[in-house]
Amino acid sequence: MVATPQAGAPSARRTASPGRRRSWTGWRFVGPFMAVFALVFLAPIAYSVYLSLFRTQLIGGTTFVGAGNYVKALGDPQFWSAFGRVALFLVVQVPIMLFLALLVALAIDSGRLYGASFFRIAVFLPYAVPAVVAALMWGFMYGTRFGLIGNLNDLLGVSLPDPLSSDLILASIGNIVTWEFVGYNMLILYSALRVVNPSLYEAAEMDGAGQLRIVWAIKLPALRGALLIATIFSIIGSFQLFNEPAILRDLAPNAITTYFTPNYYAYSLSFRGQQFDYSATVAIVMGVITMVIAYVVQLRGMRKGA
Repeated sequence: MVATPQAGAPSARRTASPGRRRSWTGWRFVGPFMAVFALVFLAPIAYSVYLSLFRTQLIGGTTFVGAGNYVKALGDPQFWSAFGRVALFLVVQVPIMLFLALLVALAIDSGRLYGASFFRIAVFLPYAVPAVVAALMWGFMYGTRFGLIGNLNDLLGVSLPDPLSSDLILASIGNIVTWEFVGYNMLILYSALRVVNPSLYEAAEMDGAGQLRIVWAIKLPALRGALLIATIFSIIGSFQLFNEPAILRDLAPNAITTYFTPNYYAYSLSFRGQQFDYSATVAIVMGVITMVIAYVVQLRGMRKGA
């Protein structure tokens, strides 16, 4: 006789419940991303934090200093000089860039601009140029001996100000960054304008509102969220300023110091000074400051939009 399982007894072949299977299925989808995220994002941050807790010296080797490097960074005049420089860059360059992007987005969205599609692509095109190539191109034009400025001096018989001088180098870099990212921010703002309900414009025109009134009462409120996003991205990008100073340093060695920006300062400490631990500390401190400022701006923007 063959024994048969009793009625109601649990089957030995019974698999996991559908809910359990569904939960693991979700992790299978997320797993590859989480693995890459941990490898290329979390692991470098953890290693930087680890490095920042030590100090390597020629005599004495590597020793654990705890928060000693952070205390040194917070009292480092070169770090705060670099921070003040990018803060000034942020306060001046970002409003100009966003204002130009806003004007371009409003002009394209107005429907009264001839060749709007070509104009939109032409404004966005500089963003497709790599930052290194853009810095090299503008650096050549800034040259007083071999570039556009030098040619204008010879042609007109004048002596134009040197864009690569110590007084103008930050403005020159701001011009490069503005040229690169106006199109990028324009696309963010223009995309926000395209989702506005056209019936709002029709109702405003029926009430006798002009174009300026429509912009002020309908379009600008609709752009509040997009402007907040563009502002946060611009803040982060300003504090990460690196490519342009690094490329232009060979053309303006007297104007661009090794601590011109915080990121360039960390790079110089690591690859020129072999101070990997202190370089990691500077990078972490700057990352925390950037995160705090961006978060504060986000909170203020969300409260005003509420």
